[in-house]
Amino acid sequence: MSIENLTPQRVWKNFYALTQIPRPSKHEGRVREFIVRFGRDLGLETLTDDVGNVIIRKPATAGMENRKGVILQAHLDMVPQKNSDTNHDFEKDPIQPYIDGEWVRARGTTLGADNGVGVAVAMAVLEAKDLVHGHVEALFTIDEETGMTGAFGLKAGLLKGEILINLDSEDEGELYVGCAGGLDGSFTFTGREEAAPAGYEAFRLAVTGLKGGHSGMDIILGRGNANKVLMRFLYLLTTGFGARLSTIEGGNLRNAIPREAFAQVWLPAAQVAAAKQAVAGLSDTIAAELSAVDGGLNVALEAAGKPAAVVDEATQRALILAVYACPNGMMRMSDTMPGLVETSNNLAIVKLENGVAQVSCLLRSSVDSAKDDLANAMGAVFTLAGAQVAFTGGYPGWKPNPDSTILKTMKDVYQRMYGKTPDVKAIHAGLECGLLGGVYPHWDMISCGPTIRSPHSPDERLKIDTVEKWWNFLVEILKVQ
Repeated sequence: MSIENLTPQRVWKNFYALTQIPRPSKHEGRVREFIVRFGRDLGLETLTDDVGNVIIRKPATAGMENRKGVILQAHLDMVPQKNSDTNHDFEKDPIQPYIDGEWVRARGTTLGADNGVGVAVAMAVLEAKDLVHGHVEALFTIDEETGMTGAFGLKAGLLKGEILINLDSEDEGELYVGCAGGLDGSFTFTGREEAAPAGYEAFRLAVTGLKGGHSGMDIILGRGNANKVLMRFLYLLTTGFGARLSTIEGGNLRNAIPREAFAQVWLPAAQVAAAKQAVAGLSDTIAAELSAVDGGLNVALEAAGKPAAVVDEATQRALILAVYACPNGMMRMSDTMPGLVETSNNLAIVKLENGVAQVSCLLRSSVDSAKDDLANAMGAVFTLAGAQVAFTGGYPGWKPNPDSTILKTMKDVYQRMYGKTPDVKAIHAGLECGLLGGVYPHWDMISCGPTIRSPHSPDERLKIDTVEKWWNFLVEILKVQ
């Protein structure tokens, strides 16, 4: 059975169409053209703003003209993550979705339900002729996953509605009224290359098999970070066996917990056997540490083709010690919202090539002072190690509004439809609402969505029955608000 035939078909057919259009962050041209054509083919007012966001307006149905206008907001881009054994070009190849019991998944890659299902629902509302609603605007933003440049670039005065429903949260039956802010950290080591010492043999050190996941939603799970794991082995090999380092390739997205990391190292020939034994022992130790939350760790040290050179010893030492010492994971839980992470860091990317190393992190916090304090602490670590330090791309959190009218309406409607009160939460992730609310401070904002698990990883999956439940809920909200 194709996902196009799932219920509600009007949503799933749109979602399937989106899976066939390559749309990684920073490469939204084709999907933007698709959405613009979709709006114009419906005869609806459709415009693209200066940064590439798309806005489509649909008039109110008869008798609903005096209701407050609703903006349905979703982002067009998706996170491009794949398994190392999957051959997939995210700029050219379609996603391959399939039904797996009660879930929809993709073959070897991220599914793009984050936030394709939100886009699909907004499209279904725009094209439906049997719904009752006030004035509706659909706001499709770009580049949410790698910088929120669409939300950053949105200008005041373009949108007319008063209520924003963000379609980018990931638990059906939960309403989100707040989110964390974020900050990008970048640390650069500029070293030099030199010839590998005589009597050394080249090896490839590979850390694979970890689950990864969303650096906001999944950081609370305590999963392994491949970059941090790799550093434990590099520390062992360099301090205990005199290893020299040529390259590192760990992680590739700032908002995804890294699942895999690789390094090319040189070992003294006389130390190879002992080094392999030590690596095997440490691998068992770390696997035991992670067994309850991330049981797939695999570490391999195998002979490799000889790289041309190694990085100088001073840069090697500074890089390994700084990344080893860098704070990672949960820093603090919220004092005001039980179960919510307040502050965290994701040690997302470590690259070493041609003697130059680049380390990238994403810091998150719902408390601005805590975010700044974490940045200062991390900056201190890397400054002491001699790296160039830069923090950029900061965006604000979204402060909950306990007097929200749309929150009360949605709670009441959910209770009436499903016989229970939805959970009201904040989220330790960077929804665009904080930025959008800064441009349109009069908006009454809320976020909701179907159930998605393991976003930002190839294990991403969308729970089928929650899509219909969420759709029916949104249809009722549009009718009664």
